[in-house]
Amino acid sequence: MADYDPDNVFAKILRDEMPSQKVYEDDATIAIMDVMPRADGHVLVIPKAPSRNVLEMDAADLGPLFAAVQKVALGVKAGLGAEGVTIQQFNETAGGQVVFHTHVHILPRWTDIPLKPHTGQMEKPEVLAAHAERIRAALEG
Repeated sequence: MADYDPDNVFAKILRDEMPSQKVYEDDATIAIMDVMPRADGHVLVIPKAPSRNVLEMDAADLGPLFAAVQKVALGVKAGLGAEGVTIQQFNETAGGQVVFHTHVHILPRWTDIPLKPHTGQMEKPEVLAAHAERIRAALEG
C-alpha cells in the first residue's frame, strides 16, 4: 500500500475532516451519498480499512464490504422505489478509478431512465439530504 494517499477525500470523510451525507455505518464500512450522482440516490460504500482498490484490499475486508453493499443496495432500491440497481467498482486509472480509496457505487435504476453523464457537477445538499433520509428510513424499517 505504498501508493495509498491517507489524504484522499474518502479518508478525510472517514476521519470526519470533510462532511458527507451518511446513510449507513457498521464496524467495517460507511455508505454516503455521492455528491456528483449519476442517478438520484447514488450511494458509495466505503471500507474503513485503507486500500487503494479491490486489487490491493486485504481479503478479510472483502466480505464485510460486500455484505454492506448488499444491505445498502436493498435500502437504496426500497427507499427510492427503484426497479433495480447498478453496482460498480473501478480499479486503477485505466479502469475508471478517480479516488484511490476502495469504494463501490450503488446506483438506483428505472426502466427507460439512463444514467446521467459524469459531469463533475455537484448535487444540491438538500437533494442529497432528502435522498439520504429515504434510504436511511428503508434501512431502519
